[in-house]
Amino acid sequence: MSDDFPLGLLFGLLALLILLSAFFSSSETGMMSINRYRLNHHASAGDSRAQRVIRLLARPDRLIGMILIGNNFINNLAASIATIIAIHLFGDVSGPAIATALLTVVILIFSEVTPKTYAAIRPERIAYPAAYILEPLLKLLYPLVWLVNMISNGLLRLAGVKSVDASGDNLTRDELRTVVHEAGTLIPYRHQAMLLSILDLESVTVNDIMVPRHEVIGIDLDHSLEAILTQIRTSQHTRLPVYKGDINNIIGMLHLRNAARFLSRPKVTKAAIVQEAREPYFIPESTPLHTQLLNFQQQKRRIGIVVDEYGDVEGLATLEDILEEIVGEFTTDVSEAREIYPQDDGSLVIEGTANIREVNKALGWELPTDGPKTLNGLILEHLEAFPQGPACLQIGNTRMEIVAIRDNLITSARCWQLARR
Repeated sequence: MSDDFPLGLLFGLLALLILLSAFFSSSETGMMSINRYRLNHHASAGDSRAQRVIRLLARPDRLIGMILIGNNFINNLAASIATIIAIHLFGDVSGPAIATALLTVVILIFSEVTPKTYAAIRPERIAYPAAYILEPLLKLLYPLVWLVNMISNGLLRLAGVKSVDASGDNLTRDELRTVVHEAGTLIPYRHQAMLLSILDLESVTVNDIMVPRHEVIGIDLDHSLEAILTQIRTSQHTRLPVYKGDINNIIGMLHLRNAARFLSRPKVTKAAIVQEAREPYFIPESTPLHTQLLNFQQQKRRIGIVVDEYGDVEGLATLEDILEEIVGEFTTDVSEAREIYPQDDGSLVIEGTANIREVNKALGWELPTDGPKTLNGLILEHLEAFPQGPACLQIGNTRMEIVAIRDNLITSARCWQLARR
């Protein structure tokens, strides 16, 4: 009876130590594997368990040091007890070897691989309850943890690691883009596209989305009063630039809502039209879209005149243009002509004035957008000369054939995608 009792007690103690080792192993993996952004969200919502885990993860060196101190102490104690049991059962010669072999397998399966794998798959199920034990245990073992961390952090500083806190967990724009892509069904595809478009606003300028100068429709005060009034009454736009002779001489922006004030008068003059026009708002062509969106909001404007570095007018940019970069097309411009014409042979005839970014978005192509903004400009840049007649060229994975030329402008080109190699 007296011989069996201590042996049974040792077996029970050994089993308890193996469970404690599994706890520390799973806690380490669970704490390190937990999703920090979901954790911060839960903590912001008032989840005390998440807040406790965040406090522990604020200094990962202390947390890991405390876990490893506990785990190593338990494993060494388990090895000693297993050796005593093996010697009692198998003798002094073979007992230690048998204890080492058996305990290695048991700890590997039950205290390392299994609990760590589960913690990696379900980190919150391990980290949240473990924090209730680890937080007071860290306070209890703090002097020993501090000593171990002081030595290990000194070695890390020799290796060039100067900080061990967890404050450098911010996502870059590209990393955030990857997070959105990997969200899968958690974020609807439509919302994913909007989020990615918002991230792209920094890399897109006003020049990329503006209505080019030659497409701007405005009121020329050099025209007859009858022609101006007819234009105002039949305009498909709510805001029209008012200029004199040349669009570089813009006087203001006329909102057709204000046109009723002078149209109702017995006699309308050009001076009355100018009086109702609002002072023009000018935008540098290189302004990023995210900056211009804030500028429109601060200036209480919906439309601006895009100018180059010399002050010459390049086009118009509207608030709707920027919003459509985020949410996609949500208005229909009845005056907008089709620019892409599918052909029976699978090719596409595209107008030379078509915006390259719009073509890429509509067709899923990857034509370069860091240079010319229109298809005409892109073709001329690659040819390095104005073609005297039909010509063929290939840009990236897209083959193009010039179809029509008029007034030093490539008015249309036949395009088709080649198979990727």
